Amino acid sequence: MPYKEKFAIIVAGGKGLRMGSAVPKQFLPLAGMPVIYYSVKAFMDAFPGINLVLVLPEDHLSYAQILLEAFTEDRIELTIVTGGETRFHSVQNGLKQVDKESIVFVHDAVRPLVTTQLLQRCYEQALEKGSAIPAIPVADSMRIIDGDSSKPTDREQMRLIQTPQTFRSDIILPAFQQEYNASFTDEATVCEASGTKIFLAEGERSNIKVTTPEDMIIAGALLNERMNDA
Repeated sequence: MPYKEKFAIIVAGGKGLRMGSAVPKQFLPLAGMPVIYYSVKAFMDAFPGINLVLVLPEDHLSYAQILLEAFTEDRIELTIVTGGETRFHSVQNGLKQVDKESIVFVHDAVRPLVTTQLLQRCYEQALEKGSAIPAIPVADSMRIIDGDSSKPTDREQMRLIQTPQTFRSDIILPAFQQEYNASFTDEATVCEASGTKIFLAEGERSNIKVTTPEDMIIAGALLNERMNDA
């Protein structure tokens, strides 16, 4: 079966400035473990034996030991790669580890609440359609800024994009060979620029990106609820 291999490129590039901490946000403790632990564990649980690639800024490489120590009871094989100037270049560096026909997930390290169900849903769709970009409907009213004025827009036509952005390797690898463009905000825009049609998948509202102290409180509450329900 083609694409039977799986790679998770986990991008941990944040410096945590909005968190107000000297420690990068992906390594801050959340319910007793570093934030990034939960992202990595979700992939390990969903796909035992998955190839895990962690992309870190060069000055954060020493923090990887925090993650490895969190897995003292679990066997973990992890490839650590140095990131680049932008997210595009960081993901590009991570993709150099993909050497087989495979399904490739690119995930934000600071989305610790990703579920097995979402990962498997993205995997199945990427197998079928080539890509799976998790997205959720917009709940708030939206307005477009135009100078010092604004105008409403139809939120029914809007979606909030999440990760893991998931692709077949024959789609994402060639896409990341093109020259960098400032319009590349995520992997979907890179692949789209190379002429590939992008397919959205059903995301999850709980799959939040932890960037502020308030996000940490919300993520902690959601994790505790999951643990109590388990």
